[in-house]
Amino acid sequence: MLGAIGLDERQEAAYRALVAAGAAELPDLAHRLSLPEAETERVLRRLEQQGLAAQSSARPGRWVAAPPGVALGALLTQQRHELERAELASALLAEEYRAEASEPEVHDLVEVVTGAAAVAQRFHQVQLGAASEVCALVTGKPIAVTGTENESEERAASRGVVYRVVVEREVLSLPSGILELSAALGRDEQCRVVDRVPTKLMIADGTTAMVPLTGRGAEPAALVVHASGLLESLMGLFEAVWREALPLRLGEGGCGVREESVGPDATDLEILSLLLAGLTDASVAKQLELGLRTVQRRVKGLMELTGVSTRLQLGWHAYERGWVARSGPQGTAAAAGTSMTPGTAATATGTVAAPGTAATPSAPPAAPPSAQVAGVR
Repeated sequence: MLGAIGLDERQEAAYRALVAAGAAELPDLAHRLSLPEAETERVLRRLEQQGLAAQSSARPGRWVAAPPGVALGALLTQQRHELERAELASALLAEEYRAEASEPEVHDLVEVVTGAAAVAQRFHQVQLGAASEVCALVTGKPIAVTGTENESEERAASRGVVYRVVVEREVLSLPSGILELSAALGRDEQCRVVDRVPTKLMIADGTTAMVPLTGRGAEPAALVVHASGLLESLMGLFEAVWREALPLRLGEGGCGVREESVGPDATDLEILSLLLAGLTDASVAKQLELGLRTVQRRVKGLMELTGVSTRLQLGWHAYERGWVARSGPQGTAAAAGTSMTPGTAATATGTVAAPGTAATPSAPPAAPPSAQVAGVR
């Protein structure tokens, strides 16, 4: 936590121990930290240089913590000044770059990043530089950074950056796909699913975008797009895909928690969610670590509960009973009757639904999202 002001883990642990104890002898502190005395003394000397600790003048060998409000405040102030100088240097370098470029208007709009390492680095930079929102279209074939390697997403989300992500259905079938999406939903990210996304895409704060330039077998490359008409087109593309995508809600860890009730439980509704997202019974069973017969039995139970004989009818009754509902001016489908708080049983009861299609029975204008269920095998 104090790494931002220059303390490593051992130094922070030593300072926290000193603050808790007020003062401590070297052997006692070494014991608390589970470090050799020589190493503990080196850590204390470093804290002394930073003004966070001092040796007691009354009792040699005894170390005393400096008041956090004073000592840490001074380090924070120094860090702010250094960041301000770095920001100024960055602005000057950017101005110099534009001045020296032979075609500054082109360099200001787009740049080409080539090589897996360079693409990965810029991918992380764009996310870590985001202040408010990151929008992304995700395919099942990563170019330079996989979902498990994308630590920047978690770091950005933890400081309040909003994520809106559309994944193509193939991602749900990947070994770690459901787990990664569950973790994203647990960070309050908004996730939707479509059959296929037109391209990989990431947009940060509506000011910077990244799209791949890589063909099959070619070296990884990406185009970084800055404020321009091209960027506005990419933003329009994302919003169009977002409006047509199906909201996705999963339980914590990708699994629902069974609760006895007169209606469907969380696992039942999560199965329905994945079926509506387009997965087969076998794929649902694999992703939720259930038996195929268990999935089929639960679907049959839902059909018996609603008194229907086909999955098309099940989709209709799911809409009628409020398990799925259409909401918003765009006609997108969303889960109904839950708080949608990630990581809770209420989250697990969310479902995915699609806008009504021609397969929907005759009904009022706002047709329910039943056609998706009918196509699931």
